[in-house]
Amino acid sequence: MVRPYAVKGRKRKKNKTERYDKEEDEEENLGFVEEEEEEIEEGEKNKKLKGTESDEEKAEAAAQELVGIPVNLNEEVGNDKNAPGVIFVLEKASLEVAKVGKSYQLLNSEDHANFLRKNNRNPAEYRPDISHQAILNILDSPLNKAGRLKALYVRTEKGVLFEIKPHVRIPRTFKRFAGIMLQLLQKLSISAVGKREKLMRVIKNPVTQYLPVNSRKIGFSHSSEKLVDMHDYVATVDKDATLVFVVGAMAHGKIENDFIEDFISISGYPLSAAYCITRITNALERKHKIL
Repeated sequence: MVRPYAVKGRKRKKNKTERYDKEEDEEENLGFVEEEEEEIEEGEKNKKLKGTESDEEKAEAAAQELVGIPVNLNEEVGNDKNAPGVIFVLEKASLEVAKVGKSYQLLNSEDHANFLRKNNRNPAEYRPDISHQAILNILDSPLNKAGRLKALYVRTEKGVLFEIKPHVRIPRTFKRFAGIMLQLLQKLSISAVGKREKLMRVIKNPVTQYLPVNSRKIGFSHSSEKLVDMHDYVATVDKDATLVFVVGAMAHGKIENDFIEDFISISGYPLSAAYCITRITNALERKHKIL
């Protein structure tokens, strides 16, 4: 049935203009949202670009920091060149540079294990940390601070020979040390901060041309049949003689050099290069009464 009467009240007409305006507003809002999204995307891109720029700037700043290394002034003053002293030679040091990805790096077993395996190399043989610890033990010793250390030579597994001055301040962290070694092997020398003095430089082989004529060359190996007490051994050596200690800076193996006059073992147990050096420096400090 149809109602006989009309419904009270007027029927509200839809305002077409309002609807049109609403549609326009919605379109404008949509356009505004799209613009906002574009601005956000551009902002994110700019942030990413800024991030890469900051990373590049950091890398450049780090490279600039590696241009020179500090000097221990006290040790430089205390080092008398005319007095007899001690020379250390680190043999077979695992310091090799290779291009990993887009950059050159100092290879080590921890960070480049996959790279080394892909190139059919044994990761256990790449231990630059051994050289780092050995160098720190030599330069930090009271023997060096008293001016008894005359020179420090390092020969890599690949046959690269370089000299480290006794008054150099070697970085404590391995990453910083790796950066220094990378720069040294690429640029062949590293100068002091604000000076022209070359604190570390690659030199020509063999190492014997840099050793004094009357020096005594002593090598260390656990496999040697001559087991000695280091304190008693250095006590019998003439005080005026320059001693050259040849220590292996590798994880495994034995040093073999023709110029070594005496091969000795200072412990019944295998020792790390760093601890072997500690025993040597302690014995010499005791002999010369360096406290």
